[in-house]
Order: sequence, then C-alpha cells, then structure tokens
Amino acid sequence: QVQLVESGGGLVQAGDSLTLSCAASGRTFNIYTMAWFRQAPGKDREFVAVINWSSGDTNYADSVKGRFTIYKDNAKNTVYLQMNTLRPEDTAVYSCAAGRYSGSYYYKPGLYDNWGQGTQVTVSS
Repeated sequence: QVQLVESGGGLVQAGDSLTLSCAASGRTFNIYTMAWFRQAPGKDREFVAVINWSSGDTNYADSVKGRFTIYKDNAKNTVYLQMNTLRPEDTAVYSCAAGRYSGSYYYKPGLYDNWGQGTQVTVSS
C-alpha cells in the first residue's frame, strides 16, 4: 500500500502563487500515475492535474491550464502542484492520488486507489 501526505496549503490573496507537495511512501514502485484533485464544500471532487510517473507526461483540467503546473521529483517520491494567479474559485481541499493504471480515464477519481488526507487552499479576494 502507498501512503500519501500533502502539505503546502494555506490562505492567500487572489493573484498569489502557492506550491503544494505530496510525499509518497510505502510500495511506491507500484505507482504509475499521480494526480491532484480538489473539492469545495457542497461540490463534487474535481480533477486538476495528472502526471505519468515514468514518462512525465501531464494533463490538466481546462480551468487550470496555463496557471497550474504538476511536476515530480523521483528521488524524493514527491509530486508538486505549482499554482499561479490563484482565484477565489480555486478555494478547495486539494488531495493527491496515486494509481497503478493509465489511459483515457485519468480524470476519474475511481482510477486511483491511494489518497492523501488533503490540504486546504483558501484564496481571498
């Protein structure tokens, strides 16, 4: 099993930047895909970004393209989410997820079988 721990959330103003981290431990050799999701109160969990652990290929939700960047450090078993030009609508709990599969359904939470506890990001106007 893989354990995931997020960090880096906080309270920022609109237009600011923030970088989230997700450290993986355990049976990390089974990780093929890692992703970030977010969920605001009363809303469904929403896909944000995904990265292929081996190739580094990435995909993003339309709402964050050009503003957010997902990247990884293989030596540290850590993925990051760099968030620029933050908006109030970006406010949510951000969670990282790891899975053993890849394909066209990377944006679906059901693809992932390991999840972190989440870190709160609040963007004020």
